[in-house]
Amino acid sequence: MNLASVWEQIADRQPDALALAHGDTTRTWAEFDERSSRLAAALGAAGIGAGDNVACALLNGNEYIEAGYAAFKVRAAPCNVNYRYVEAELLYLIDNSDAKAVFFDASLAERFGHVHEQLTGVRLWIQVGGEGEPAPDWAVGFETLIADNDPAARIERSGQDLWLLYTGGTTGNPKGVMWPHHNILTITKRLFDGYGVTMPTSLDQVGQAAASIAELDLTPRQMAASPLMHGTAGIGALMYLTCGGAVVTMTSRSLDADELWQTVQDRRCTVASIVGDVFCTPMVESLDRASEAGRPYDLTSLASITSSGVMWSQPVKDRLLAHAHAGGTTVILNDSLGSSEGVGFAGKQSSAGGGADTETATFTLGPDAAVFTEDGRRVEPGSDERGLLAVGGPIPLGYYGDPVKSAETFREIEGQRWSIPGDWATVAADGTVTLLGRGSVSINTGGEKVYPEEIEEALKLLDQIVDANVVGVPDPKWGAAVTAIVQLTDGAIATDTELVDSLRASLSGYKLPKHIVRVDTLFRSPNGKSDYKWAVATAHKALGIEQ
Repeated sequence: MNLASVWEQIADRQPDALALAHGDTTRTWAEFDERSSRLAAALGAAGIGAGDNVACALLNGNEYIEAGYAAFKVRAAPCNVNYRYVEAELLYLIDNSDAKAVFFDASLAERFGHVHEQLTGVRLWIQVGGEGEPAPDWAVGFETLIADNDPAARIERSGQDLWLLYTGGTTGNPKGVMWPHHNILTITKRLFDGYGVTMPTSLDQVGQAAASIAELDLTPRQMAASPLMHGTAGIGALMYLTCGGAVVTMTSRSLDADELWQTVQDRRCTVASIVGDVFCTPMVESLDRASEAGRPYDLTSLASITSSGVMWSQPVKDRLLAHAHAGGTTVILNDSLGSSEGVGFAGKQSSAGGGADTETATFTLGPDAAVFTEDGRRVEPGSDERGLLAVGGPIPLGYYGDPVKSAETFREIEGQRWSIPGDWATVAADGTVTLLGRGSVSINTGGEKVYPEEIEEALKLLDQIVDANVVGVPDPKWGAAVTAIVQLTDGAIATDTELVDSLRASLSGYKLPKHIVRVDTLFRSPNGKSDYKWAVATAHKALGIEQ
């Protein structure tokens, strides 16, 4: 089956049910379907269809989901674009994805204005937002397209149509992970099983399945707190909509924990998608303030919170669970080890009471997961041998346009395909796994994956820097803070702030170093490669962080 065809069946069965909500703006399933069909007509008129890609450089909002649905309807693959990217990064990703259309937020108009003429393969530029201001002359407004086009006719589609999820990866450049609709729907079966409803296997069963979930009062409403451009909220949105649910987003451009809880309360959200301590710590602090003020938020609708992508520590989980318990509700915390390249590597659940089930960095392998040595042997539980986390079952086809990296990550072992992105772990005698981290030197800062080489090269272009290494150091807010170890030219007088400011034209804000560590000589191995063990140790020592 195909996601667009599934969602059309749901819209027909429950036209008046809530599908999308962003601030005061809501869309029923009927409105969601019609608006997306009108956008699909515009895409089709531009010659965009099966096998094409459509880039979505958008903030969280109803339009993000509508744009994706429109692409699905014409059998194109929507692909995520990080809205924090600067011009050079946008140019690379739009070109690499071969995007034929680009949906972009009005706040990015100036950036795209500098590069759109170089992207000759893009046939249609669509601006979202702008507070009543017209779109640039090289683009058209989102609402204008909806008003000017009749809904596209429904067509037959394939379960092999794609959803393209770009990830920072471990090679420095973003890579597009190709997810077939069929595989996403196969993963969604886990939700149906949890609701006690049979997963539909044909389109004529879809409407009844959604109705059955509704009859049980289990229809999901997702608070997509983390960016939809990332896998945690993005894949979750696809799955919850397939169950007949709704996706709820916040109006704030960055995390506003007070708005999050107020929206959960007002919209009666049942699930929330977050990114570890980076989100949960301010969320707990918001709950603390509300409780101390004698106006605790109503969390009784909330059944679960899911995190993937960054550390979610036991103390923070326990504080969250205590608030839920005090409010008379049981919230399940799903701490998942997943990536753009696969779902269900490992995870754990926590609920009121805390204890061992919230122990940080220890997980239970998923049913389709395993831990392999580099040469393809299964790691023996209790052996203390390190191995690479792998997941089989419904996994992506590979990386878009990159067969070499695809072969490295998506490997055949024991006669089946596995996704092995590069996370190392050990397996205890009882089968639990302890995450050791990514084998490469990529840095996960606030849920964003950053590759040191890109920042190092930008630093080395500065006149006052001779050499540089970039590493991550533990940070209570970001999970890992980007830290630059730099060797300056003789007589260099630039301050740390000036060095960082010099990078702003070439790097997104989240890639900028949070710390600068100065050394007389930057140590490299005899073959000239960076010695990241030395760099990490040097950064920890300079910053007074225990290693």
